[in-house]
Amino acid sequence: MQEETRKNLEYVQRVLTDVRKYMDAASVLNYDQETICPPKGMEEQGEVMAFLENQAFRLKKDPAFLEAAEKLYLNREELDEFDRVMAESLHREYQNTKNITPEKQEQVAKAQNRAFVRWLEAKEKSDYSLYRDNLKEVRDLSVECAALRENALPDSYDNMLEDYGRGIHMKEIDGWFSRVKERLIPLLRKIQASPVKIRRDFLSRPVTDEQQRQMADYLMQVIGYDLTRGALALTEHPFTSSLGRDNVRITTHFHPDAFASSMYSVIHEGGHALFDQLQPRENYDHFIEDEKSMGMHESVSRFYENRIGRSREFVHLIYDRTREIFPQVMHDVSEEELYQALNIVEPSYIRTEADEFTYSFHIIIRYEIEKALMQGTVTMEELPEVWNSKYEEYLGIRPRNDREGILQDVHWTFGFGYFPCYALGNMYNAMYYNRMKKEMDLPSLVAKGDFAAINSWMAENVFKKADRLSPADWIRDITGRDFTPDDFLDYLEEKYSEIYQL
Repeated sequence: MQEETRKNLEYVQRVLTDVRKYMDAASVLNYDQETICPPKGMEEQGEVMAFLENQAFRLKKDPAFLEAAEKLYLNREELDEFDRVMAESLHREYQNTKNITPEKQEQVAKAQNRAFVRWLEAKEKSDYSLYRDNLKEVRDLSVECAALRENALPDSYDNMLEDYGRGIHMKEIDGWFSRVKERLIPLLRKIQASPVKIRRDFLSRPVTDEQQRQMADYLMQVIGYDLTRGALALTEHPFTSSLGRDNVRITTHFHPDAFASSMYSVIHEGGHALFDQLQPRENYDHFIEDEKSMGMHESVSRFYENRIGRSREFVHLIYDRTREIFPQVMHDVSEEELYQALNIVEPSYIRTEADEFTYSFHIIIRYEIEKALMQGTVTMEELPEVWNSKYEEYLGIRPRNDREGILQDVHWTFGFGYFPCYALGNMYNAMYYNRMKKEMDLPSLVAKGDFAAINSWMAENVFKKADRLSPADWIRDITGRDFTPDDFLDYLEEKYSEIYQL
């Protein structure tokens, strides 16, 4: 390494150390805001978060930092693999934010915070009109910032999608989702016509918060989530937050008449947390711990939630403990009845509560609405009606109010482009599951709760290179194949044809 490159690297690392401190502090405040912050303190706390994030942004806009970072990029062949990834990431970020001033960044952060606070109020009151203007502000700023990128793509929505997965744009997603609809819509109709009736009455039997907390503690222990480096709190919309190398926290919610909701929220968020807890320590040393795409992240959370968590073997593993913790629920429920109920196909309004089969339609609906919203073919005023009509078109149900319709998800308060990641995640994990089961007796490991072996395989094959590869290269590195949705669609067809005796 040339001396100049070494000095630039050391300087960039010093600045990024300070950037990380600001961002970690903002993340702690965000975790607090979404868990225990009192309602009247949320907007003020959001202002502090916006200030901290803006301080980090200003550090990275300093001319000396930009010069050093760009020189690293130009001389990246002198760097090791981890630092080369960092230099390339900083270059992409520079291209995206070169024309965005600190003042504009702060405006965006404050607008998103206001939208979040208004969304909470609007959802509680089931009144979209309380949130509409804030959502429009976030949309307008998102489009404006997308157009300011140095190498902006022609369509603003493609720029937003790029933020969540390099190389993934509308053209690709349209093709993948078209195949999903082609194969799953006819299968859904067959399932709905099946004479098989699955018992589900016990899923809504009342439980206490304490029982749900006991179950959450048990499930975190089962999957191997390290509580010496994590924590669990309650929130309106469950999420995972990485606050540092050894501080990866998750959240859930407790519903007195839906005990399975919290169970699978904990497993889902626990999957996200395992990804961060088990990634290479070198990622933090080289400031690339957040380079993985959100499609990669959702593949892991939904791998643990569905491919593992809704399998026969996992239900067998947790059945006795479930009976112990929820005796008033499970006293007359067999293991097979629990398995079938946790895999029932039943169109519903709420994405996070959706069954594994119909979940893809919830994502397609949001993707189609986002695309229309960015392209100006639907207005803010029309959104609730467009949303409700799409639910009727795809799932045959129509939301009865804004809370179970347009207001159910928090994501749009922070921008657009995330939702496709959930569906892509299902498709990614179906591909690496098929490799995994060739190399280990996965059903046996799940049935006996050997998550140490499962997590070890995931760490070596799925987590290890995620921050260093594009999504396309990453899934090819794991499986030896190019990305395809077919593994996931094959899995759904096989599993649900068996359950519904098609």
